[in-house]
Amino acid sequence: MTFATSVELLKFHTVAYTIYALLIISVIAWFAYNLTRKEKAKTAVRIPFYGYIAFLVAGGVGHHIFTYNAIPWVSQDIMRHEIKPDYVFDIKVHDHKWKFPQLPMKVEAGKKVLFNVSTDDLTYGFGLFRQDGTLVTQMQVIPHHKNDLLWTFNECGKFNVYPTEYSGPAEYDEKGKDLMFVKDAFEVTGCDEKSAKR
Repeated sequence: MTFATSVELLKFHTVAYTIYALLIISVIAWFAYNLTRKEKAKTAVRIPFYGYIAFLVAGGVGHHIFTYNAIPWVSQDIMRHEIKPDYVFDIKVHDHKWKFPQLPMKVEAGKKVLFNVSTDDLTYGFGLFRQDGTLVTQMQVIPHHKNDLLWTFNECGKFNVYPTEYSGPAEYDEKGKDLMFVKDAFEVTGCDEKSAKR
């Protein structure tokens, strides 16, 4: 099964949700128009209105049902208790510094990766980003709690680690550079040519 990347899903959902939002706005406009009318809406007019609402509900629910299998992390989250990861990376963060088990962390495409990220001082954010700056996945890292992220990489390349949660001014140097940014911290190999071009 071929899964979509988060960038492809964002493009699709942007179009789908724009259309859906315009349809909902049309319902509000229809309702507002009927409020301004002097005569009350007749029963025959109410039936199309409720039918339209039913159409919107069915469309919204149907959209998520039909895209369920295309979104790689949904089924993985639902069945997580049954999944054994192929790779486990224990990552620590303290005093605005990452401690990785190795750099770069390397995995094969299509394998399940578990990121165990722990901290004992502040709340941080752990984000994996493509080279073009688009987000692959992320999670919040809370002190003294279990913070883990199960992910399957269906695209190859090198990925940067970037904090997705502001953890205070010590995160930046005098010039405003984020000291927690780690270039090429993660590498995925083994894709076919089609996937590698993504």
